[in-house]
Amino acid sequence: MELSAAQRARLRPPLVIGPRQFTSRVLQSPLAGVTDRAFRQLVRHYAPGSLLFTEMVSASGLHYSRTVPRIMDIDEGETPIGIQLFDCRPDFLVEAARIAADQGADVIDINMGCPVNKITKNGGGSSLLREPQTAARIVEAVAAAVPLPVTVKTRLGWNDAEINILDFARLMQESGAALITIHARTRAQGFEGSARWEWIGRVKEQLTIPVIANGDIFSIDAAIRCLEVTGADGLMCSRGTMGSPHLVGQIDHYLRTGERLPEPSAAERLKLARLHLELLHRYLGEQGVRRARKHMGWYVRDFAGAATIRAQLTRIETVEQGDALLVQAIAQLSENPPLLAAIC
Repeated sequence: MELSAAQRARLRPPLVIGPRQFTSRVLQSPLAGVTDRAFRQLVRHYAPGSLLFTEMVSASGLHYSRTVPRIMDIDEGETPIGIQLFDCRPDFLVEAARIAADQGADVIDINMGCPVNKITKNGGGSSLLREPQTAARIVEAVAAAVPLPVTVKTRLGWNDAEINILDFARLMQESGAALITIHARTRAQGFEGSARWEWIGRVKEQLTIPVIANGDIFSIDAAIRCLEVTGADGLMCSRGTMGSPHLVGQIDHYLRTGERLPEPSAAERLKLARLHLELLHRYLGEQGVRRARKHMGWYVRDFAGAATIRAQLTRIETVEQGDALLVQAIAQLSENPPLLAAIC
């Protein structure tokens, strides 16, 4: 399965988000507990022009703590970068957006799609699909308050009986959103079942702002199928990048050139896991080692003995312990590809 030359040509011009232009049409989704500075550094190595996002930031937390949380840390020169915010109060989100702009964000994204109960029960995330006028006021207020493009990430609707994405997306555009990303599931689906990409295509037909497709993009082939079904202006990778920080760059390279870069070998994945562990330890200390455990589980797969090594790595207490296990696993694979280029 390949995109035609005409399809690639359609995606060749820069992605225009408000007054900004971006050279890549493949974005990295915000992922709670995943898209910290260490992870973004790896994604950026493979996708230098892609718009990446921080973890989701609570506007309420910013308002009441009066301190900037670590998840809003942006490295100097880390661009293009977006900060995603969530809440249901326009004034809190305006305040948070101004802080995000001061931190160096290139884009402010409003989360209107998170399905998690602790977010929706307080009026944030996908609960805003049930309060479209509140969502519109949020976009209007934030867009008026900051000199940055304001974007929205959302879902198809609350459940199958309340799929309202067509009206909702149109309202977001009318309210000043410069781009909308649609995860092609309802809130009730969570991450179950298949993404219904055909709905994104229906949204694309009625909007003039860019429409970004999200959901079930785990490979180049999935990206091709999604673009063929949706006609979207670009793609946002989410869970597919967990243990595969090269995926955004891999898809971007294919869209630009038509060339498929090879998948990393098992040994290369383990070397990438070593680097990720070191970056997390450097960034967060021992907390970073604990955070690395889940990442190790995503990297260590598809080779004999992976389950045993994975179980050990998901219990590591120190960076030295994790590194020793990975070095031993790499040696046992009897592969000897070149080391990853230094990226830090």
